[in-house]
Amino acid sequence: MRGIRPTKRVTALGSAGALVTATLIAGAMAAPSATADTGRGQDREARGAAIAAAKAAKAGIDWQDCPADWAIAKPIQCGWVTVPLDYARPNGKQIKLAVDRIGNTGTKAERQGALVYNPGGPGGSGLRFPTRVTNKNPIWANTAKAYDFVGFDPRGVGHSAPISCIDPQEFVKAPKADPVPDSEADKRAQRKLAAEYADGCAERSGEMLPQMTTPNTVRDLDVIRAALGERKLNFLGVSYGTYIGAVYGTMYPGHVRRMVVDSVVNPSREKIWYEANLDQDVAFEGRWKDWEDWVAKNDATFHLGDTRAEVQDQWLKLRATAKANPIGGVVGPAELIGFFQSAPYYDSSWVPVATVFSQYVAGDTQAIVDAAAPDLSDTAGNASAENGNAVYTAVECTDAKWPTSWQKWDRDNTRLHKNYPFMTWANAWLNLPCATWPAKQQTPVNVRTGKGLPAVLIVQSTNDAATPYEGAVELHKRFKGSRLITEKDAGSHGVTGLVNPCINERVDTYLLTGKTDAADVTCAPHATPKP
Repeated sequence: MRGIRPTKRVTALGSAGALVTATLIAGAMAAPSATADTGRGQDREARGAAIAAAKAAKAGIDWQDCPADWAIAKPIQCGWVTVPLDYARPNGKQIKLAVDRIGNTGTKAERQGALVYNPGGPGGSGLRFPTRVTNKNPIWANTAKAYDFVGFDPRGVGHSAPISCIDPQEFVKAPKADPVPDSEADKRAQRKLAAEYADGCAERSGEMLPQMTTPNTVRDLDVIRAALGERKLNFLGVSYGTYIGAVYGTMYPGHVRRMVVDSVVNPSREKIWYEANLDQDVAFEGRWKDWEDWVAKNDATFHLGDTRAEVQDQWLKLRATAKANPIGGVVGPAELIGFFQSAPYYDSSWVPVATVFSQYVAGDTQAIVDAAAPDLSDTAGNASAENGNAVYTAVECTDAKWPTSWQKWDRDNTRLHKNYPFMTWANAWLNLPCATWPAKQQTPVNVRTGKGLPAVLIVQSTNDAATPYEGAVELHKRFKGSRLITEKDAGSHGVTGLVNPCINERVDTYLLTGKTDAADVTCAPHATPKP
């Protein structure tokens, strides 16, 4: 389960096919809270993280124009922050993390420090974040006056010691097998692919795998805070970025200044990550139906049927056609799901997906090939997609213990598929490498309030498919003093980037003043897309 680029795979928390001199060193070295780092191994890692943060505070970041092939234009600047691969060995092998920034647009007096962003994934790059300033995004104009906007590639991602599990061209090759199995033989074939993928991760990225965890990304984030010269962290996390925020707030409660988490991963240890993915399957079905209702309401534009049932019949017909004879030789059911899943992910995809669907039904098959088939000539894009999937898999598989019994996977997904067929089996195969994962699987951090944690602002829509609403409620319970803004009867993944004054104004107020409402707030939904 993802949440960043919905066209190649589902992601928890982003998708396939999108969210630091004497005093400063003291701040950088402040011991992390014992709430998370307990036990001898974690104590060593906590000490290692403090050492790395102290070094980073001293070194700072050598900001330069970004490398030409990063496609990040001036005045945004880029740099590197060095962190240990293994925090238990802070003086052992080091890796470099790519960071970028744009300075605040207001006066020196208005500046409140750096706002660091993670867009989700696992596997998403945050390096586009400063372009919200250069593109003059009006939603972020007030916040940009006060903050430098800072993005980074987490460990394993993009320019930060990238990992890989399979040849990228092989990864995108199409058509793939229908995720919905017709037989035990189909399941055996998918199980074989998943086990081979896990082996490929070990072969291509074995040294990195045991260190590809959320707690290590959180330690990296604290080192970045120190390198930026920030005593405390201002953080915006979306999707999986909310789990980074939740774990950071647990491990480093006294290092948080302001934190906004948007579209929240359920932080319960019992949910990370196997159960969270099952919950996602249920939520995706609900949001898929919301989209079908909207398509039916706009039948005059799309001509796909004027009831949800008629739109669903068209979908099943398309799926069956692609299964029998892949469209253009390359678009089968797996590729269709890769493309169509962006509609339940993001409202911004409602019109484009419905338009392609409509064109296909009207006789234009090329539109769906262009939209859903891989582009083998786009080697950079394919490498990025494969890298994102590798990081997604590595973090989720290493973060927590997964069931190793195929019977459990088969039973749970067969049961769910009956009522929630849109995404269930596709998501199961995406995650199945975790059943045979070659690296030691960890125990998730027990997310909770530690000493010094300020009010955290939580933003969530009720019908979110990728991160169901219950996740926001759970984090709200665990972070005492937090405030929850609920966007009712909406379901786009990533709420803070949408135009909804009820939400936008409160996010601005919190980031600029630290103030939240006296009680939780429910906002009406943002505008529904118009065809």
